Amino acid sequence: MAVARVTEIIASSSNSFEDAVRKGVKRASKTLKNVTGAWVKDQRVVVKKGEIDEYRVVLKVTFILE
Repeated sequence: MAVARVTEIIASSSNSFEDAVRKGVKRASKTLKNVTGAWVKDQRVVVKKGEIDEYRVVLKVTFILE
């Protein structure tokens, strides 16, 4: 029987929400072993001078405990 844990992280990108998700999962995988999935809990943008400056996502990352 496997036991999983879920942790929440925030990732950002100046390009897109999709890029922020990719960066978040890639970074989480460097620290957490056995990452099996992630889902987007929330999306936000940072606006500066009327333009989107940054895309941010709140991710729930699932990984299997050893």
